[in-house]
Amino acid sequence: MRTEVGIVGAGPAGLLLAQLLDLAGISSVIIEARDRAYLEARIRAGVLEWGTVEMLREAGVNARMEREGLVHRGIDLAFRGRKHRIDFESLVGKTTMVYGQHEVVKDLIAARLERGGQIVFEAEDVGIENYEESSTTRPVIRYRKDGVEHRLECDFIAGCDGFHGICRPSLPESALKVYERTYPFGWLGILAEAEPTNDELIYANHERGFALYSMRSPTVTRLYLQCHPEEDLKEWPDERVWSELHRRLEDSDGWKLKEGPILQKSVTAMRSFVAGPMRHGRLFLAGDAAHIVPPTGAKGMNLAVADVRYLCRALERWYRHNDMAGLDGYSDKCLARVWKAQRFSWWMTQLMHRFEEATPFEHEVQQAELDFITSSRRGAAALAEQYVGLPFDD
Repeated sequence: MRTEVGIVGAGPAGLLLAQLLDLAGISSVIIEARDRAYLEARIRAGVLEWGTVEMLREAGVNARMEREGLVHRGIDLAFRGRKHRIDFESLVGKTTMVYGQHEVVKDLIAARLERGGQIVFEAEDVGIENYEESSTTRPVIRYRKDGVEHRLECDFIAGCDGFHGICRPSLPESALKVYERTYPFGWLGILAEAEPTNDELIYANHERGFALYSMRSPTVTRLYLQCHPEEDLKEWPDERVWSELHRRLEDSDGWKLKEGPILQKSVTAMRSFVAGPMRHGRLFLAGDAAHIVPPTGAKGMNLAVADVRYLCRALERWYRHNDMAGLDGYSDKCLARVWKAQRFSWWMTQLMHRFEEATPFEHEVQQAELDFITSSRRGAAALAEQYVGLPFDD
């Protein structure tokens, strides 16, 4: 097969890139190791920045999001037994949208197939070749499907296959500089069939550890507890989970958390990770293939969308005007945004979590910073500006 852009990975980054390229008249094929059902059921992020919402509108995959998504105009920060609201709309004039990543994936897959675009699901032994700048032949994505070996020739390869994908590890170690921090805790997350009892997210700094109250729909609640990164789920029966959530999230204002059947339970490790540059010859990394953020700042999928925006604009510039400037500047532009998001996610993580090694002095400083943010309009605005998403650098 031949195409203009070969895309490895059918997550949000790869699917959105394919949709945007198709709208621009640029052909692409997506190669994906998993099946469609797995991709559409995988529960991940759920908070969309205002810019991500605009990109989904631009891509023409916003209809169901507009109907079912939950517009959020702020968040609550809870500490010392009280909640304090950060009002995004009044502070920065923007909002966020709660709409699950798996729902975005469903919409993008449906749009791709409706337009006749190609996704090769359940591809095995995927590998990439000839993407180096010095190569005299076209880049190739090779894979096996139903026992048959295939080669997809293309002008460029987009590595959108996530942290555990094959694109980044295919590069020589000398080609990348890696920055990483692993946090000494994880998140125990549950998905519960329970009607949300708060209109917005609650971030709780509690003496027993961080907790987050979120939702995915008018009937499904998403909740998290700070825990050990290698926590044994057998030690967390439903009764213990709910008891700890009540303890960490409920406060003196009388608000109560509503329980319901737990549909899913998992533990997520916390890390910050950046690998750069994000371009190597005719291979371009996007999304989790190049960077991971702790979920406290709600930036993971939103960063992937920003990468794809920049990459699509750069590819359009090349195909329409034979101009490489956008492609040459892709990595620097992405990483400038990535590092701002890394800083915010790290800061939110430091602000809201309990660190075992922290001294009483450090705990009081943490509480003082929370008090400053929630009592100062400028402090609250700085958080709001970053949370709803910085402007795109086009």
